[in-house]
Amino acid sequence: MKIMTSHHHSLLYFATLATTFSVVFLCSFSLTEALNGGFSVDLIHRDSPNSPFYNPSETSSQRIANALHRSVNRVNHFKPKSSVSTNSLQTDVISNSGEFLIKYSVGTPPVPMLSIVDTGSDLIWIQCTPCTKCYNQTAPLFDPKKSETYKKVSCSSSQCESLERTECSNDGKNCQYSMSYGDSSFTNGELAMDTLTLGSTTSQSVPFPKTIIGCGHDNHGSFGKEGSGVVGLGGGAVSLVSQLHSSIGGKFSHCLIPLNSKDKNSSKLNFGSNAVVSGSGVVSTPIVHNPQNPVTYYFLTLEAMSVGSKRLELSDSSTFEDLKGNIIIDSGTTLTILPEYFYSKFELAVEEAIHLKRSEDPSLILSLCYKTSKDDIGAPRITAHFAGADVMLSPKTTFIRLSERFLCLAFGAGETLSIFGNLAQSNLLVGYDLVKKTVSFKPTDCTKL
Repeated sequence: MKIMTSHHHSLLYFATLATTFSVVFLCSFSLTEALNGGFSVDLIHRDSPNSPFYNPSETSSQRIANALHRSVNRVNHFKPKSSVSTNSLQTDVISNSGEFLIKYSVGTPPVPMLSIVDTGSDLIWIQCTPCTKCYNQTAPLFDPKKSETYKKVSCSSSQCESLERTECSNDGKNCQYSMSYGDSSFTNGELAMDTLTLGSTTSQSVPFPKTIIGCGHDNHGSFGKEGSGVVGLGGGAVSLVSQLHSSIGGKFSHCLIPLNSKDKNSSKLNFGSNAVVSGSGVVSTPIVHNPQNPVTYYFLTLEAMSVGSKRLELSDSSTFEDLKGNIIIDSGTTLTILPEYFYSKFELAVEEAIHLKRSEDPSLILSLCYKTSKDDIGAPRITAHFAGADVMLSPKTTFIRLSERFLCLAFGAGETLSIFGNLAQSNLLVGYDLVKKTVSFKPTDCTKL
């Protein structure tokens, strides 16, 4: 069995800070669109009335509180394991705390699926029969024997080699995968190829044959019963984005509607030519590839943060090389996480710019809070200074309302590595170009796309 090696950045302190932003990913597009143009899909927030998770009896404040508590498990998304070597972080997929959901189909004839989407993992896997041990799910398990296009992958194939933890089946023919989770969740099964069918806002659909998937026969953990398995959108070879690479030209983008928005429109996820971020106001920063970092995550370089006109360097003594690749951009984490050594002076600068008395967060999760029913508290403009890209953030996305009485800064302190979360990314068109290895940002009213 190949064992992945472990990344040394410990993000244990992110546990109470990394809230998850949950959506349902609905897709359908034509082959012509996929190969010759672009396509877009809707991202439906977990707490939208269109979501299977929607609870009409919950208040907005309760939904925010629940999101904060769900975030505790997300630490396992980044948590290294001492028992494996430096690449094992790639297998530490979160189970039910990513909570993006995607609607798609697998097999011929196509069988509808609803799976968690994880921007920090790679493998696409579903629960399959026969199942030695499966967690409870609402929909029937996928039966590979009923799919005309299902084919097991050989353990000597390049596809098998592309995963970090695999072994040969007892007869020495087929590729078996094993993925363990920091919260003791796991999935074990066989690697296979089958047809994956997606769709778009055009209501057309197209099959993508020979897509690499994991057919899980032994799965356990805190996976929600509404979904089956995980769809990885990371940077690794078997992720959905990587497998669609030739069709989408290595380009995808998203525009996230603010969490507190009352607009009924959905956020958008774009692929191919639809994902190009251009025009006035666009800034771009390099994606940093470091052999010590897992290829799954998208690392950028954060040089400084500005609070109003006050610029705070991440480290006065560090060179650019020291800072290079020091932050992950992650649409699965709600808060933005800054290093502990830097966060305290950042928070102080924000507090000094707001002429209100601070209060303690009743949930004890966020640090800088104010007891007020007003959304406009005179908060300063915050700017994230990435290498080559100054990204101005709106006060509407840098603060989060926990209840009718409490408004809190949507940033937290981590031990070492930083995360640029989805609240800060709201109302920005964020584009990934995996050919040019850049991430671009453009101020955008995402409710109008």
